[in-house]
Amino acid sequence: MKKLLTFVLISFFAATTFAQSVDLRRKITVTGNAETEVTPDIIYFSISLKEYLNGKSKISISTLENQLEKAVSAAGIAKADFTINNLSSYNYVPEKKKNADFLASKQYRLKLHDLSKINKILDAVDDKGIQSTGIDGYDYSGIEALKSELKLKALKAAQTKAAFLLSGIGEKLGNAIDIQEINNEPMQQPVFRSMMMKTASSDAVESDIDFKKIKLNYHIQAVFEILK
Repeated sequence: MKKLLTFVLISFFAATTFAQSVDLRRKITVTGNAETEVTPDIIYFSISLKEYLNGKSKISISTLENQLEKAVSAAGIAKADFTINNLSSYNYVPEKKKNADFLASKQYRLKLHDLSKINKILDAVDDKGIQSTGIDGYDYSGIEALKSELKLKALKAAQTKAAFLLSGIGEKLGNAIDIQEINNEPMQQPVFRSMMMKTASSDAVESDIDFKKIKLNYHIQAVFEILK
């Protein structure tokens, strides 16, 4: 008898606990969306310099680097925005000891806010010493603030949608019960049009540079209570 009573009590408390854990509130789940487009205002540009032979003499990497440093300074670019990415120099590479004709090279990275400065910088460097150039990456200085703004807009859009839907059936919107970010897209790589820079095998060419805007798209899923 005691065992039966104990079993009944346990069953009662289990049922009570289960009933308390079940959310019996009426709910509506909606998704809000917010998007915008921005043009990147920070560009990371790479420049590779390489020694070359001019007759019997060698144009050294230090000479080429000095030209580049002066050009970068003249363009008003901060020292912190001009860094070395990689190097293959006779001071560090064993090949120089084995081969007197070994040609050293260095790769540099520029952080730019105005890409139109590039041609002017490259014009100040010996054409034959420029091995290659290219765009390493990009960024937008206000990206974090923009992301926060879009998330709030997406949430408010979800709230507006829920209120609109409920008004159509004579119901009222309550407080938010759950909020989640879903399917938020990363920054998309912009497309660069007609960008020709001088290299060791070509002359400098002036051309228009067009950045397609970066599209940012944020989705927020929200669950709201339906008021009685």
